[in-house]
Amino acid sequence: MKILITGSRGFMGKNLIQRLRFNTDATVYEYDTDSDPASLETYTRDADIVFHLAGINRPDDNDEFMKGNCGFTKTVLDALEAADNPAKIVVSSSIQASLSNPYGQSKKAGEDLVFGYAKRTGAKAVIYRFPNVFGKWSRPNYNSAVATFCHNIARNEPVRVDDPERILHLVYIDDLVDEFMACLEDKEHIRDGYGYVPTVYDVKLGTIPELLYSFRDQRKSLMVPHLSEGFEKKLYSTYLSFLPEDGFSYPLDMHTDQRGSFTEFVKSDDRGQVSVNISKPGIVKGNHWHDSKNEKFLVVKGEGLIKFRKIGDDRVIEYRVSGDKLESVDIPCGYTHSIANVGDGEMVTIMWANEAFDPDHPDTYYEEV
Repeated sequence: MKILITGSRGFMGKNLIQRLRFNTDATVYEYDTDSDPASLETYTRDADIVFHLAGINRPDDNDEFMKGNCGFTKTVLDALEAADNPAKIVVSSSIQASLSNPYGQSKKAGEDLVFGYAKRTGAKAVIYRFPNVFGKWSRPNYNSAVATFCHNIARNEPVRVDDPERILHLVYIDDLVDEFMACLEDKEHIRDGYGYVPTVYDVKLGTIPELLYSFRDQRKSLMVPHLSEGFEKKLYSTYLSFLPEDGFSYPLDMHTDQRGSFTEFVKSDDRGQVSVNISKPGIVKGNHWHDSKNEKFLVVKGEGLIKFRKIGDDRVIEYRVSGDKLESVDIPCGYTHSIANVGDGEMVTIMWANEAFDPDHPDTYYEEV
């Protein structure tokens, strides 16, 4: 299959191209503002399907809307007709095409040209009136408010929210690309004559920066967001893609002593916490038990001996573990337990607890195994 993508370096174009690159063996023709105009003749002659994603969002002059959104659409359609190639065309339009502003009028004019082309040639045309689209590789102060919020908050720059109660209709870029991929097999979703992405999030404008601030502050609290929820999960992924290049890493608070160290890594409200425990040779840690808290230990380096004893019982249970053969060990409540480094070097243990540590209610009682 041969696919032409206009606006290939734009937000949607870049995401679609990479999906095609890694998931198909299609030949992809990329066309953008600096492409040789003569190449459009070749591309439109050969293409089996055209994703017409080029457009202008924020020109210096309103007259450029019609030139960039309607005028270039005509150029593409004329080239297809001149090549006598009734290729399927998939068009990125906007929900603003139903409005009377210059941008909306230019999008509506482009839609009319496409519908006319389809009627004349018999080619299949799918027009998507997208709402706000967010995700990786979007441009701040251009593609969407989400991109601007992510960029600014990741850099501790201010954001402006004029109407926090305003509802935004949002589509995630990967959901949009899923829909584009469905177009390759004529499985697009159509409603009232237009294509649509099935998953749309209706979110208050003020909610977005609130969530983004919580993502930023996670580096101090270690609390990860609620990733089971679709919008919050996708917004978090988007936010991380906007981190500055010198801001990918952040320090953790290592609690060190003569025995080694203990460092909390991540916490959550409903999935507990993960910590890293480093023990020097001969060191024994633990010798305590919990009422309700339970844990999992995974030695990833060195050799360890984990011991259990049920409270009120004299029988000791032992597990010898090693980083050479990864083995997760459950630490149940009601059992006092310890872990000893029985190797020659440092022992590194990943520890998961079913709840984040609460210093006011530690649920930890000292008793030797």
